[in-house]
Amino acid sequence: MDQKKRGSKISWFKRGSWMILVDISIISYKFAIILFKKYMYQDFSEQEVIRRNSLIELEKLNIPAYPAEEFEVNCTTTEIANEYDPQAGNFKNISIAGRIMARRIMGNASFVELQDEQGRIQVYVKRDDICPGEDKTMYNTVFKRLLDIGDIIGIKGYAFFTQTGELSIHTQELKILSKSLRVLPIVKEKEGQVFDAFTDAEQRYRMRYVDLIVNPGVREVFVKRTKIINAMREFFNRKNYLEVDTPVLQSIPGGASARPFITHHNALDIPLYLRIANELYLKRLIVGGFTGVYEFSRNFRNEGMDRTHNPEFTCMEIYVAYKDYKWMMNFTEQLFEKVALEVNGATSVTIGTNTVDFKGPYRRLPMLDAIKEYAGTDISGMDELQLQNACRELGIETDGTMGKGKLIDAIFGEKCEHHLIQPTFITDYPVELSPLTKKHRDNPSLTERFELFVCGKEICNAYSELNDPIDQLERFKEQIKLKEKGDDEAMFIDMDFVRALEYGMPPTSGMGIGIDRLVMMLTGATSIQDVLFFPQMRPEKKPVIDEKEAYSAAGIPDEWIPVIQKLGFITVKSLGEANPGKVFNDLCGANKKQKLGLKNPSPDNVKDWITSAKQ
Repeated sequence: MDQKKRGSKISWFKRGSWMILVDISIISYKFAIILFKKYMYQDFSEQEVIRRNSLIELEKLNIPAYPAEEFEVNCTTTEIANEYDPQAGNFKNISIAGRIMARRIMGNASFVELQDEQGRIQVYVKRDDICPGEDKTMYNTVFKRLLDIGDIIGIKGYAFFTQTGELSIHTQELKILSKSLRVLPIVKEKEGQVFDAFTDAEQRYRMRYVDLIVNPGVREVFVKRTKIINAMREFFNRKNYLEVDTPVLQSIPGGASARPFITHHNALDIPLYLRIANELYLKRLIVGGFTGVYEFSRNFRNEGMDRTHNPEFTCMEIYVAYKDYKWMMNFTEQLFEKVALEVNGATSVTIGTNTVDFKGPYRRLPMLDAIKEYAGTDISGMDELQLQNACRELGIETDGTMGKGKLIDAIFGEKCEHHLIQPTFITDYPVELSPLTKKHRDNPSLTERFELFVCGKEICNAYSELNDPIDQLERFKEQIKLKEKGDDEAMFIDMDFVRALEYGMPPTSGMGIGIDRLVMMLTGATSIQDVLFFPQMRPEKKPVIDEKEAYSAAGIPDEWIPVIQKLGFITVKSLGEANPGKVFNDLCGANKKQKLGLKNPSPDNVKDWITSAKQ
């Protein structure tokens, strides 16, 4: 409503070129709203117009399309399928709700396929059962004409088997719970083959709500995701480790080498960063006296996006006092074995073309030995210049911002990772790669760190945590030197964390697991977008629509311009590329179906319009 004159009974409803003047004293306000809705249809497809007309008809019948009151549900489709016993006479008073996914209208009795969260079931609807009196409107008008696939309804009735042996619900009462105004992409299946599947990746990720409705397998991925997190939480809680929360907005983005997202706190007038990791806060809690703490955290890194990276992701980190990285390797094997069993019922899982077994023990391979084995080069003791030369010989690109740590990591990433299919602990990383890790007890040029690799991807990172405050400060200073060289992923100095270590942190082992990658592996997903409900997407491109004057310049009468645009020709250029005969038939068809009352153009008229549009 663009304008309403205060103190008057006259209201204006405006939409595009339509203007309706309604005298509220003569026509009810509710009917005015209905009239207003009817003139909004110039922006909708033919099917969307039909559904909105159905909405108006329901309002005229005083049947709410979006009722407010509770509809009590007492069972699910799965419960009926698994537990119905006609001999026992159970499921006599079913109250169930769901979405209409298919309809077969047949005179005085019809069938619909109802889908709830757990599955689908056939529903039998008989006219005289839902309309026991003289008034048959609920069946003849509402059910047969005004309901559509995608509508959400409530059904009360009882379970039975049809003559063909199909489990069904015999409807005694039907209620509309929500009218669907958009048309679902209908996925058809016959003899094991799927037709018209909703498979466009961008549309699936952008409209996950539709993806979940029409692709039941998608829901199972996210059910497993929750099972994975619950299994991990149960494993930690049984050991009396405490689940905690740490800040998302941080004044210093610490705990990892990554580029942060920056924001601003207006009240304090300071810059803040979305956390890239929660490590330093969890260690502060170990300093404070907790024996074991863990957190499932949403982290944010302002980096690239690909099949295994999203700027917002979920990580689990756990820290346990008086332990080292060797203990943590055993702990990790137990954890992953439990999670695989809980989620899939077996420790083996198929990931792409590989069968991976999460049952321990896993291979333990020092990083430098892995490079020697897979790259054929011994880089032990090399300085930065020698490492740059080694990279050139191996055909690995480098740049001037890369220090020893990044050069070693580049060699390992290019030459080793893709060989690590079965769960493998890569251990004993060079000190330059691990600024928060305790130096190796036998070799001070290495650290007590491991990463778990599966199918060439790292899903777990763990240390014997650095608890020497003097050593930690020196490592931070080395990171500052890298930042000065241009490495925008180098760590910041967190002096408060150094101060916490100065109060004394016990020997501690910590581990972080990328939850999204773990879910990918345990569900067979090939892209991180498949295991995130709402992955980050580029903004939707809004279609460019030509102004009315552009169509008029091509000789098209004003009354036909909205009809042509509704047929999909939203630019004059697109009309100039169309087939004149098809456009003529489509215009005449739209005029008849939508009862526009326009005088049909001649085939020559349409041909002239398209010829002009080409110019």
